[in-house]
Amino acid sequence: MRTGHLLLIALLLAGCGRRSDAGPVVASAIGGVPALADSSLGSLGTSSRLLVDSTAQGLVRFDASGQIEPGIAERWIVIDDGMSYIFRLRDAEWSDGRPVAAEEVVAILRRQIAAQSRNPLLPFLSAIDEIVEMTPQVIEVRLKRPRPDLLKLFAQPEMALFRARPPGGTGPFRIVATYRDGVMLRPAFDPLRSPDDDAAEPGPEQNVRLIGERASRAIARFAARDSDLVTGGTFADWPLLAAAEIAPANQKVDPAAGLFGLAIVNREGFLADADNRAVVARSVDRQAIISAFLPSWNVTIQLLPDRLDSASGPATPAWADPPAPDDMPALDRIRAWRTAHGGTLTLRIALPHGPGATIVYGIVAAGLNRIGIETKRVPIDTDADLRLIDAVAPYDSARWYLATACQPCGPEAQAAIETARDAPTLELRAAHIAEADTALAADIAYIPIARPLRWSLVALRLGQWQGNSRAWHPLNHLRNDTK
Repeated sequence: MRTGHLLLIALLLAGCGRRSDAGPVVASAIGGVPALADSSLGSLGTSSRLLVDSTAQGLVRFDASGQIEPGIAERWIVIDDGMSYIFRLRDAEWSDGRPVAAEEVVAILRRQIAAQSRNPLLPFLSAIDEIVEMTPQVIEVRLKRPRPDLLKLFAQPEMALFRARPPGGTGPFRIVATYRDGVMLRPAFDPLRSPDDDAAEPGPEQNVRLIGERASRAIARFAARDSDLVTGGTFADWPLLAAAEIAPANQKVDPAAGLFGLAIVNREGFLADADNRAVVARSVDRQAIISAFLPSWNVTIQLLPDRLDSASGPATPAWADPPAPDDMPALDRIRAWRTAHGGTLTLRIALPHGPGATIVYGIVAAGLNRIGIETKRVPIDTDADLRLIDAVAPYDSARWYLATACQPCGPEAQAAIETARDAPTLELRAAHIAEADTALAADIAYIPIARPLRWSLVALRLGQWQGNSRAWHPLNHLRNDTK
């Protein structure tokens, strides 16, 4: 852990005071300063995703428990055996006061799924055939193939109905002030409320000040009782909590669904051979990684967390079994490869910044060093041989896990994943997903370690906060006295 992190936390702890229940909620999102941005132009950081979700909701959105609730659509139906979703829009206003109409909603959604879009969800929206305006208040999303989990994709901030001019959307918040490190949000005006309604004018407790900052400063701010929420914590930041006096009641860990493991991103040289990839997979001491973080963080050796929409249960990779009697021991295999190819054998491991990533690198490197493989740590976004995947699943389909883990994978697994994507029925899709899971397990393109570790710090005043599998906590679902 860097000395600067510890010093910052220690200095801010000296200013501890009583956390007030009055005034706006102060929420720190780990990452950069929040900015309104269109996800069709690229991925958003945690703080910007929160800001977009708060000011430019989609057709639907997530509630505190990670379930679907209405967004700009007040209701919807699914017809034609799951091939058509029809949404009725509620009376709503854009940030400039103009009424929302289906024509503009359709245009925004078409932009999000256009071929040239850089929306990170685009690969999982290929089943959408067209989006059309039926009436000024009704739109239809027509599919090429049925997708039962489509609403969970539409609830993601990446599918927010965001207008560039003026920037923003329909709420549930409006930006009322901008600061160097964030923004102040106020509940948006509801056109359906009567002017005589006493609740029409929100009080200051319903406002949220959203701040984007690095983990050490966010933890220190919470410890000093100057904020009510820290959100977006990952394994990379988890060790910093040990330096702060945060009560256990305030430390929350989500039951996040997703992937945490090493993708084999270079299939040349030593890693071109599946047996060699199996040696690398066996060298990872998963229990040591878990023990260094959180005892309740469970290890996994399977790609899929459950059956999900596959025709079979999760496939167990071949490397999980003891090596066959005729399999050359790992040390001998590495020694033979080095003799045949000359010099040392070094694998580059790409990881994010942070003390947690340093711990993971140390344990993974120690396991590889024991069998004669040298290692080099490189930044997460540079050329590497192994790259950490730490991602929460946006929806509950096995195809997301398979496609995300295939970076790259062998032709048989890749073909099965593509066939599952294009399957005309859910039954065929499930069968091809099972085939792809089996092929990917045999290919050893991905080395599972655990599920994602996602944590938050939550003040007791935020009684509506709930842990959930999406690890997503909307800012309009924090206090019990707000909507």
